Amino acid sequence: MVLPIHRNDLQKLPNEDAVIEALRAAGVSKGDYMFPRAASMKDAHSPEMTAKFERGPAGLMSVFPPGPPRMMVGLALWALFCLVISVFAAYLAGRTLAPGTHYLAVFRVAGAAAFLAYGIGQLPDSIWRGQAWGTTLKHVADGLVYALVTAGVFGWLWPA
Repeated sequence: MVLPIHRNDLQKLPNEDAVIEALRAAGVSKGDYMFPRAASMKDAHSPEMTAKFERGPAGLMSVFPPGPPRMMVGLALWALFCLVISVFAAYLAGRTLAPGTHYLAVFRVAGAAAFLAYGIGQLPDSIWRGQAWGTTLKHVADGLVYALVTAGVFGWLWPA
């Protein structure tokens, strides 16, 4: 949030008010949606579904519950997420490194473990969810920063 690199990650819908009203009128509630979506794998290859995909648009959509964004809940869950990653990085470092290990060795192990989660863990959003690769690469760069901070703290606080 400090740097504006994510400012344009999400686009505004054309005719946003009409689209929101159409979703509301259709009874769309909180959840994840795919459109078009076939009822079965057999139906997925039918001429009707093929025509729907070719006609477009097609996509994935996450719908939040009504009301203002719950930033404090998101921040609390993010802190828990960071804690879980740190616990697993600590487990890996603790199983592979002895007390008194040099700072750089601790930095490498903890940093690699943290980067797998924070950075590489972002790739499926472009592979499976259609997120723009540019956006994903920005998230990977963010993950690298988080991993470097995690690694630095682990190296600094590693038992002597």
